[in-house]
Amino acid sequence: MKRQDRKTELRRCAIYTRVSTEYGLEQEFNSLDNQREASEAYIKSQAHEGWKLIRDHYDDGGFSGGSMERPALKKLLDDVRARRIDVIVVYKVDRLTRSLADFAKLVELFDEHEVSFISVTQSFNTTTSMGRLTLNMLLSFAQFEREITGERIRDKVAASKKKGIWMGGAVPLGYRVENRALHIVEEQADFVRDLFRRYLEVGSVVRLKSVLDAENLRLPIRAAGSGRTTGGGLISRGHIYHILSNPIYTGRLRHKEQIHEGQHGAIVDEDIWNRVQVLLADQTQTRKPSSQDAHSFLAGKLFDDRGHRMGPSHAAKGGRRWRYCISRAVLKGRRQDAGSVARVPAAEIEKEVLEAVKRRLPALDRSRDGPVGSVGHSILRSSNNTLAADNPSSTDPASFDDRARSAIERVTIGKSGIEIQLSDAAVLEGDRIVTIPWTLRSPYRRREIFQGEGEASSTIRPMRVRDRAVFVEALGDAHRWLDELTRHPDDTTATIAIREDKTERSIRMTLSLAFVAPPLVAAAIEGRLPRGFGVKRLMDLPMVWPQQWTALGLAPPA
Repeated sequence: MKRQDRKTELRRCAIYTRVSTEYGLEQEFNSLDNQREASEAYIKSQAHEGWKLIRDHYDDGGFSGGSMERPALKKLLDDVRARRIDVIVVYKVDRLTRSLADFAKLVELFDEHEVSFISVTQSFNTTTSMGRLTLNMLLSFAQFEREITGERIRDKVAASKKKGIWMGGAVPLGYRVENRALHIVEEQADFVRDLFRRYLEVGSVVRLKSVLDAENLRLPIRAAGSGRTTGGGLISRGHIYHILSNPIYTGRLRHKEQIHEGQHGAIVDEDIWNRVQVLLADQTQTRKPSSQDAHSFLAGKLFDDRGHRMGPSHAAKGGRRWRYCISRAVLKGRRQDAGSVARVPAAEIEKEVLEAVKRRLPALDRSRDGPVGSVGHSILRSSNNTLAADNPSSTDPASFDDRARSAIERVTIGKSGIEIQLSDAAVLEGDRIVTIPWTLRSPYRRREIFQGEGEASSTIRPMRVRDRAVFVEALGDAHRWLDELTRHPDDTTATIAIREDKTERSIRMTLSLAFVAPPLVAAAIEGRLPRGFGVKRLMDLPMVWPQQWTALGLAPPA
């Protein structure tokens, strides 16, 4: 019988191949070639059904099947969406994916675009229910195998580290890897030892960072096994913390919460290590969780103007913790779906909402029969849905706040206002909606930068952060040395210079910072001086404070 449907006569076939590692890909005939050869043979065997191989190759070498982030796979799926493919052929199912969830998405995409999926060694077709069942079973076992392999590797790493064996990863500063073992590099080890010693002298990572930056001390340059070099830059504060708290420098290895004796040499003495850990622990600020954070009265009631719930979040800065509410759309990576206001300061919103509801409560109370008194009859129903009786505590401000919080059913944040919906128990008659004007304030505080006469403000930039840090360090030295000179008459700038290993002129110039006008000092610390100002420019100024502004070419504050 003559076929009339051209689509059944020509089936455009694409072959997808994948291997997890790049090992062996340089060979003339590798695993990708083997998969493709078997798939091509299968397609030729179906030539009578109108199967024809397309020219494009879809090969992912060195990519895991547990992720969809593969270039060839993305290209394949783009061609599926463009309807350039009718059949996808793979050597085995797990070449396409090892994730059951990802496979379900792929099958849905294939069905939507009428694409069949064929496994050469398992011979399944996803257009049938039996084919889907069998493929799901196979993928379940593939995912199980992947998880078992991961557990086996993790157990091996844990057992090896327990024996003190280096198991790879980023090579710590001060060591090199040879024959899968750590060996000390003395030049780098001296840098690490000096870091521990100077931390004990300075007593603070922040101050140590400022001192190292002022000295322009750079990290040693290291060459990795691949030939790529690292180092040569300023050491970061986080890197300092990491080095000072890493037990590897005492000849031990950390695995999760456990410390094991290592097979490599120690760089730092045990006594110095223990003293550093005690000092680090003393400087760590422990913060008790706030009960208000955990039990905010707007929890579960706050929404953006697109209906997304706004959940709690926080940020820490300057030793303080700032609470925020963020749209769930943002937390799920869908920023474009969030409302007009996606992030708000929690404390500010709670205050605005509470005050608005409290202003509304007396008016609601007057809608009831009976005397109002200072607060009036309770307008809120208790948990058993009965009216709470009047009692002396109803005049208590704390009790009034609790009633106001309980009255809130839903709060919606918009670009120009807040809409508060009160509960039925709180409103027996009248409008349940309370609307208050509100706009999101900028989180950035504008700094007033001092400038010279006639200088355009648009051209002014604040002084560099590094210059501020060096100034603060030098200012501390100046006041400390001035205090020593006033308390101990026998001390001189010469004796201080010998002790500090500096020139006497350097000591005198630094001491002059102790006599800088307080507004200038505050401006320097807060970063409100113009770009280019630093320690040298603020040294050796006139003793009269108004003249210091003139000498610097700045207009004094009004």
